[in-house]
Amino acid sequence: MSSLALYLDGLALWAPALPGWQAAREALRGGTLPAPAARPAGALLGANERRRAPESVLVALEVAQAAVAEAGLAADAVPSVFSSTHGDLAVVDALCRTLATDPLLLSPTRFHHSVHNAASGYWAIASGCRRPSSAVAEFGHAFAAGWLEAATQCLADTTPVLLVGVDSAACGPLASVNGSRGLLGVALVLAPQPGPASRWRVEGRLVPEAAPAPALRSAAAAALAANAMGDALPLFEALARELPARLALPLGPRLHLALALEPRAASGLSPAGA
Repeated sequence: MSSLALYLDGLALWAPALPGWQAAREALRGGTLPAPAARPAGALLGANERRRAPESVLVALEVAQAAVAEAGLAADAVPSVFSSTHGDLAVVDALCRTLATDPLLLSPTRFHHSVHNAASGYWAIASGCRRPSSAVAEFGHAFAAGWLEAATQCLADTTPVLLVGVDSAACGPLASVNGSRGLLGVALVLAPQPGPASRWRVEGRLVPEAAPAPALRSAAAAALAANAMGDALPLFEALARELPARLALPLGPRLHLALALEPRAASGLSPAGA
């Protein structure tokens, strides 16, 4: 498959110890991970919705809003792809415990938080966006699958696309069979043409060969890697270093996504918008 080029116009990362890209960029360049201290604000939601929404939704809204703002786009004008390996595992655990003990107490609110496109729906409501939105998953390669979906839409429809990836920690009995730990959200705005906000040019192609996941270089990324969205971390480490890079992101046992990143000067700013 020949390479197809697109551009990164906005990016965001949020974890309890790295509440925003500025903090994350420094840590992913080689720093350590501070003690967790932050909770996602969910500022787009009203007070009642914010109180009811699970943390995975709040993180999704946090990074989506930040990436769209950095790209200089209106939140209600961008199609989106939301990627999650498992959805919200704490909600699933609560539903399973209720079903096992007293099914008549099952909460409709928790049920609609358990569906895989919950974050996508909240984003549409909070931002007023009526553009198309997809929710995808591919077990340990959910971020790479989301990238492929978002890049395909971006190039086919010649319009910027918001990609959001979020996963949360397993808890209760699920934690004995599921390794996801912590809370991690990432977001990118992919564009088909360069613009004033374009920070990176990225060439990507599908390669029908196995490839190992790239090794992580920073202690901060290694500390976050147990989260199910950890396959996004090699790319965000490369973006933090602000140097040309080549990455192979696995998409399965016999397929990977090959990416070549090239930083661009945009409006006199560095590739990360510093």
